[in-house]
Amino acid sequence: MSTPTVDDPTSGTSTVPDVADVLRRGLVRSHFQPILHLDSGRVAAFEALARGPEGPLHSPFALFGAAREAGLLAELDEACRAAAFRGAVEHHLVAPLGLFVNVEPEVLDSAPLDDLLAIAESAPARLRVVVEITERALALRPAELLRTVQRVRDLGWGVALDDVGAETASLAFMPLLRPDVVKLDLRLTQDRPGPEVAEIMNAVNAYAERTGALILAEGIETERHLAAARALGATLGQGWLFGRPVPQPAPVDDVHELRLLSPVTTSASGADAASPFACLPPGTPLRRSSKRLLVEISKQLEREAMRVGETCVTAATFQHARHFTVATEQRYRDLADRVGFVCAVGEDLSEEPVAGVRGATLSPDDPVLGEWDVTVIGPHFAAALLARDLGDDGPDMDRTFEYALTYERDVVAAATHALLSRVRPHGAEPVTRVSAPVSAAGPAAPAGTGARVEEPLDLSSVPSQSVLRALSATTNGVSIADMTRPDHPLVFVNPAFEALAGFPASELLGRNCRLLQGSDTDRAAVARIRAAIRAGVECRELVLNVRGPHREPWWNEVHLSPVHDEHGRLVQYVGLQNDVTDRVEADRALKRASDQARSYLARIEQLAYTDALTGLMNRRRFEEQVEVALWDARVADGALAVLFMDLDGFKAVNDELGHAAGDEVLQAIAARLRDRVRRTDLLARLGGDEFLVALCGLDPATAEQEARRIASGLAECVREPVEVRGVSVAVGVSIGISTYPHDAEDFGRLVHAADLRMYDIKDGSASAR
Repeated sequence: MSTPTVDDPTSGTSTVPDVADVLRRGLVRSHFQPILHLDSGRVAAFEALARGPEGPLHSPFALFGAAREAGLLAELDEACRAAAFRGAVEHHLVAPLGLFVNVEPEVLDSAPLDDLLAIAESAPARLRVVVEITERALALRPAELLRTVQRVRDLGWGVALDDVGAETASLAFMPLLRPDVVKLDLRLTQDRPGPEVAEIMNAVNAYAERTGALILAEGIETERHLAAARALGATLGQGWLFGRPVPQPAPVDDVHELRLLSPVTTSASGADAASPFACLPPGTPLRRSSKRLLVEISKQLEREAMRVGETCVTAATFQHARHFTVATEQRYRDLADRVGFVCAVGEDLSEEPVAGVRGATLSPDDPVLGEWDVTVIGPHFAAALLARDLGDDGPDMDRTFEYALTYERDVVAAATHALLSRVRPHGAEPVTRVSAPVSAAGPAAPAGTGARVEEPLDLSSVPSQSVLRALSATTNGVSIADMTRPDHPLVFVNPAFEALAGFPASELLGRNCRLLQGSDTDRAAVARIRAAIRAGVECRELVLNVRGPHREPWWNEVHLSPVHDEHGRLVQYVGLQNDVTDRVEADRALKRASDQARSYLARIEQLAYTDALTGLMNRRRFEEQVEVALWDARVADGALAVLFMDLDGFKAVNDELGHAAGDEVLQAIAARLRDRVRRTDLLARLGGDEFLVALCGLDPATAEQEARRIASGLAECVREPVEVRGVSVAVGVSIGISTYPHDAEDFGRLVHAADLRMYDIKDGSASAR
């Protein structure tokens, strides 16, 4: 078969495009799949699914995989949305039809919306957009996702939570995202029902009944799938039964209009400054208590979170890292093992205070530093302890707080939202324990994930020989350990396990499965497996095992399931193994590429906001920071001063010693100024030998006097000689001062006033000489 090609308009030849070529030539296109209202059979919306040109990059898996490898994911994501919007306009897929588009989690916070708005406004009738997001995005980038959702809602667009059921955490995040549409993962309609399906259905239907959200079932390919979707409570559906994705959908005359949720505004939404305590409704009765009672209430809420389990989100505040004690670490380690998502924020807390717990350090002016908050929210449970430190002195455990204990779901969701908005992107993606299958409509899981692993059979309820024959035939590695005998020897292994282990059954039976462990096997993972076995419960782990006599490493996604006899005694453990080495290596490659991209972006941001010579902020960044400080001063009826500093005699340094020596002098003076200004003040290099200082948080009555005092101290440190290449160099400085609100109320006029006064001082000094 010949390799697919595309025409190169510049050379008249045909070439195989790489992803950069695809983007440069605008070859990304959208195919559109209909979404139907199940009762009326009418089309309600279309989902836009990205496709590359015919050839190796046509499928979305290949296209996005290549973009991730090339570091062009953001560019591809932007191209996909633009293609979706242009295609919708071209094919008249406008209101009242809905248009479902996807946002990649890795780039969602930087996703440009202006270009989409311009395309949308060119339509004869407006586009009714529904942005699809996944719970995976919230787990990795909570602050960014919550801000993006707010931006989407501000535009009047809808939000769909995608792949619900692929991971249990999606159930926990529903009340935080408040999606208009809940998209059920296709396995719920295509697989046989079981306890997990019932749990998901229970949670989703409760959310839909409470909010009025729509339930959409994916992967409807047969009448049986359609019946299953209806039984699950879905009112919308998509899949091959209704139509495959096509580049040019047929015109739709009879439309079923989508009904989106009414906007909800909370005190926390879209604002990092909002605190959980501020989410309490006005008039909420407040109680007072010492820290002792709050400790016990917090522990009770943590126990409730563990009872809810993987469908729960828990968030907590610690005023300072020292309050995150050894005992607290142990409790939160247990929480992380049993709860879907756990975060803890406080001053000097790290990104991951303990394994599995997301953390964030807080700035000194964050209102959360004065609070004690613990929130727990899941599909059927919501509670929050919201307390404020009254600031009295005395022993730590006797400190007094005013607090409320609330079970109002909207308040708990808003308080949790406020805390998650402070959690920054995680350094790496968590390992997916169960991978979703690929939808006929497009990818339902990230590229590189393996096939979904079936649950181990319950050997106590099936005749032994039938079970063994079935286990021998499966392609997954299966082992059975006898828990009634010393050292728990293997009593059964299937051919697939023999291949994974690299030994024949004759060398495996009678031995403990620890023979698969190597020197690099994660001891913590092994400890968790042993703890689960001691407790007689099931467990899943990702462990690095070794294969055969040559000890070849491979990654094992193992699921251990206990088997009890009729008296409840633990008699066996069934192990289900799956080689996911390719997936793990792909995830690690993606992480390396992601880390490189983050480093590159951080460098770009540093260049954009930092003076390259001195490392101080530049005028652009300084102006942004001063505008924030001015806003704070207006709110607090405070004052602010701007100091315009111009070095005297600096030109002579350049003329006599050269510009390299002059640069060294500027760097030395910048370092002195950085050490001398207060922690709350702002310092920038304007250019040449000019510097700017903003003195924040001043008292209006004494602002000018305080500014002159600080300016005098800064002038003294500038005048101290600088040793440059064996020569002692001394320069002077002229400093002009302006204050808010006395001289001006905005940045530009404050700088101008300080600049004029600086020149008056410089001219006066020249006249005196």
